Amino acid sequence: MELKRHPKYLDPAALSKIGGLELVARLVVEGFISGLHKSPYQGYSVEFAEHRQYSPGDEIKHIDWKVYAKSDRFYVKRFEEETNLRAYILLDCSGSMGYGDGISKLDYACYLAASLAYLMLRQRDSVGLVAFDEGIRRYIPPRGEPSHLHVITTALEEAEPGGETSVAGAIHQLATRLKRRGLIILISDLLDEPEEVIKGLKLLRHRKHEVIVMHVLHPHELELPFEGMTIFRDPETGRTLKADPSAIRGEYRRRVEEFIRAYKTGCGANYIDYVLMNTSTPFDHALSAYLSRRRARR
Repeated sequence: MELKRHPKYLDPAALSKIGGLELVARLVVEGFISGLHKSPYQGYSVEFAEHRQYSPGDEIKHIDWKVYAKSDRFYVKRFEEETNLRAYILLDCSGSMGYGDGISKLDYACYLAASLAYLMLRQRDSVGLVAFDEGIRRYIPPRGEPSHLHVITTALEEAEPGGETSVAGAIHQLATRLKRRGLIILISDLLDEPEEVIKGLKLLRHRKHEVIVMHVLHPHELELPFEGMTIFRDPETGRTLKADPSAIRGEYRRRVEEFIRAYKTGCGANYIDYVLMNTSTPFDHALSAYLSRRRARR
């Protein structure tokens, strides 16, 4: 896939590191492409939908030889149910995602989202973007055309941290819109009630979607490294708290570990991929490592 320009969140050097990797659906989804994804419709009689130009990797048996005889070009038949994997990137744009020095959590999440969109479109899957805070703020339906990357990256460049977080609420809103099974990638700091978020994720799994959770946190949130009396402000509510970090650091870190463990355990129990993303780790390194581990588990 050629990029005519370099959008803010598409780093050519980073893309070169993940370019040889694939984001393959491990569960049965309503789609297939070049052997990457399994289809529950194999062996069924399905309705012809359209032709599209042949691409390397397409099965020869799907070439329409009558069209070739008339046009001297290879086209393959595309059937109504033989569509690519539909993926939805669920991006947290709540106020807390704006935190970070140098690169905010939202910037980091946007880099992940842009790279994943590029990767999926390159392997001819369909990908959409859902931005949310208290609810869904923007919904871009999945498309598989290369030009759709521009639509997604433009939306990412326009994304700004907004209101309070309601991860569970956004998941439930999205679930009502989805009519077919697909892949849901949640990118969020998950600063919500873990029990409610897990319930929402379980709903997606109950409806046969495959789910990946990318938990983005800043090192300050993990370690509380501050010294001296500090005033902490909630970016979503504006409330402030004055505290001495050295006096609460041990208990704080214990609770953060519990918080992360709740998500990791809840996701694992429901066959959901969970990966912690620390913004101090370059996003391309973190993404490449995750995709490599995922591929090894196939």
